[in-house]
Amino acid sequence: MSYRHRHNEGFTLIEVLVALTVVAITLSAIGSLIATTVRGVRSVGGHLALTETARAILAGMPGRNDLAPGSFSGEVAAHRWRVDVLPFYADFIDPEKSNWVAQTIVVRVQSPDGPILQLNTVSLRRKPAQ
Repeated sequence: MSYRHRHNEGFTLIEVLVALTVVAITLSAIGSLIATTVRGVRSVGGHLALTETARAILAGMPGRNDLAPGSFSGEVAAHRWRVDVLPFYADFIDPEKSNWVAQTIVVRVQSPDGPILQLNTVSLRRKPAQ
C-alpha cells in the first residue's frame, strides 16, 4: 500500500497545463482591464486640457459690449483656437423692440494630438445709442 501511495503524489502534466491556462487567462483579463483604464485616463486628461484652454480663452475675451462680430484665433499651450462672433438669428426675437443685440459665440479648440472641442454660446450686448 505504501508503494501505491507514493506514486499518486504530485500533479500530472495535464493538471499543470490547466492551472497555467487559468492563470494566463486571468492575467490577460487583468492586463486588458489595465490597458482600458490607461486609455480612459488619457482621454479624460486630454478633454480636461481642452476644456481648461477653452475656459481660459473665454475668460480672456473682451467684454460683451466690446466684442465685435468677426473671427480671431491664436495658440495657447500648443492648443490652436479660434473664436467666431456671429449675429444670432431667431424668428422669436424682434430686433427693433429690444435694447439688446444677441450674438453667437463659437469657441473651437484643437489639441496637439488632434481632438477638437467646440463651445457654442450666446452673448447679449447693448444696442448702440442712436
